[in-house]
Amino acid sequence: MAAKKLAAKKAKVLRITLLKSGIGYSKRHKATLRALGFHHLHQTVEHADSLSLRGMLSKVNHLVQIEE
Repeated sequence: MAAKKLAAKKAKVLRITLLKSGIGYSKRHKATLRALGFHHLHQTVEHADSLSLRGMLSKVNHLVQIEE
């Protein structure tokens, strides 16, 4: 159990900034932006790096900026 806690602490944190609006894109793109926690343009959110997060970011990579 201690190994899981150590792995969680060492996980990379990604800073994601919304640069373009979801207006004009599909409902799936808009839903992905909401699931990432975006409400406003130029808003920055932080998430722990994971495979599911990377999949979401690959769907909307043309709308966001990703920093490690």
